[in-house]
Amino acid sequence: MPPRFAYWTILAGGLPTAFRAAEREELLPTFKRIQERHPDAEMKYFARGRLWASPEEARRAADAARERRQSRHGRDWRPGGEHRDPRQPFKEAKKARNLKGRRQRFERRREGQSGRPGGPSRPAGRRRS
Repeated sequence: MPPRFAYWTILAGGLPTAFRAAEREELLPTFKRIQERHPDAEMKYFARGRLWASPEEARRAADAARERRQSRHGRDWRPGGEHRDPRQPFKEAKKARNLKGRRQRFERRREGQSGRPGGPSRPAGRRRS
């Protein structure tokens, strides 16, 4: 079974115990027994490497962090000094080159079809391998 990264746990004396469960209700009987000997025992929710009072508190903190990250950077943000893709000119040149080649092939095909009805559009001396 894979390890759980979000669970309820019991803390006794400020230290975590080995008791963990996905649902709070599963730990309540054990928690009551531990509280008899350790009155300072408390039950906390562990998620994202921290202890929280409840899953809702952990969710609110995660949502707030996500909103801070999104508001800090726009859609086109890139790390470093310039906020543009340094490879963009090369990408555009490649697209233009490909488009030019496609147009030329299309024109040759059209010329071949209109010039010789029923014949191949390639010269007879060249073969494709």
